[in-house]
Amino acid sequence: MTSYKSDLLRLLDERGYIHQMTDADGLDSLAAKQVVPGYIGFDATAPSLHVGSLVQIMMLRRLQQTGHKPVVLMGGGTTRIGDPTGRDESRKMLSDETIAANIASIFSIFQRFLTFGNGLTDAVMVNNHDWLGKLGYIELLQEVGTHFTINRMMTFDSVKLRLDREQPMTFLEFNYMILQGYDFRHLSKAMDVRLQMGGSDQWGNIVNGMELGRRMDGADLYGLTTPLLTTAAGAKMGKTAAGAVWLNPEQLSHFDYWQYWRNCDDRDVGKFLKLFTDLPMDEIARLEALEGAEINAAKKILADAATAMCRGEEAARSASETAAQTFEKGQIGGDLPQVAAPADGIDILTALRELGFAASNKEGRRKLDEGAVKVDGVVIRDPHHRILPAAEPVPLSLGSKKHGLVTG
Repeated sequence: MTSYKSDLLRLLDERGYIHQMTDADGLDSLAAKQVVPGYIGFDATAPSLHVGSLVQIMMLRRLQQTGHKPVVLMGGGTTRIGDPTGRDESRKMLSDETIAANIASIFSIFQRFLTFGNGLTDAVMVNNHDWLGKLGYIELLQEVGTHFTINRMMTFDSVKLRLDREQPMTFLEFNYMILQGYDFRHLSKAMDVRLQMGGSDQWGNIVNGMELGRRMDGADLYGLTTPLLTTAAGAKMGKTAAGAVWLNPEQLSHFDYWQYWRNCDDRDVGKFLKLFTDLPMDEIARLEALEGAEINAAKKILADAATAMCRGEEAARSASETAAQTFEKGQIGGDLPQVAAPADGIDILTALRELGFAASNKEGRRKLDEGAVKVDGVVIRDPHHRILPAAEPVPLSLGSKKHGLVTG
């Protein structure tokens, strides 16, 4: 572990957030002597972010915790283009109204992790459509275009991967990296933002923005990326067989969010506690040293802490109690995910899908064939089975860890 002078880099280093930095010594010196405004950009393609964005959200939280200023950049402008990084196909266009509604919904997530206001270290949220939407095309080409070469742009992974796979990339998407670079330059001029952070796949885009600011304004800017985060089993963070692990309760129940953390791989407990909770490092060291059945206690602490931070203390308590009732006492917990059955009942495949237990009918049939599905404690293998509404909610289980209710 490197010895840093600033609280910011010491905290990021000890908790495992740092992958690459453009100038570690320069950023460390700056953060040790003054408030550093730093930003991360987020898409506005859905009404919620998912767990895959949580490392970046926590980075902004760490920035604020160490006395610096988090700037949340919502891509109201760039969402209209679509980031080609890591994508094989073009993103569908969204209306202005949908993008605005998504940003409003996503803001509620950040309010749980950051303190917003007008103070020196208070967080602010900005929308790049406010400046990108005013740029004239010819003026942009004249002012910014000369600082980008096609040769360099063709070396970017986001472009190379698309071409290597013989997947089309539109000229609109090709411009994304120019506009993202312009964002850094604009924020450095308008708000004295000195630092851009992001995932490791954003390294090229971040360096691009730094170089643009240096060439156009002589600005000293810094970049920092986090490691590509996967589970110990090799899965991408934020994705499960049943779909994305959304941060907003409208997209995913408190119980399912709690369960995501409770069911993590034993090998991930320590890493997740460092990244996604505020627990002290000595307590984390104690918890990650637990073995055997005792590691389950650490997983519950992780689930409680991560859920409380994102959904609130009451949500964490309720989800934990439901899990205890369902798994430990054999009762039906009231916070389980639910699906309503119409008067003539609901077929088992639809129920599995709507509860989030299966991503498709094909997967649901496979689970039925495996004998993993139970309705009121009875194994069901018939894909045409219908669950009829009853006076009391009917328990539906997949394996030993997923439980839901079919209500009338």
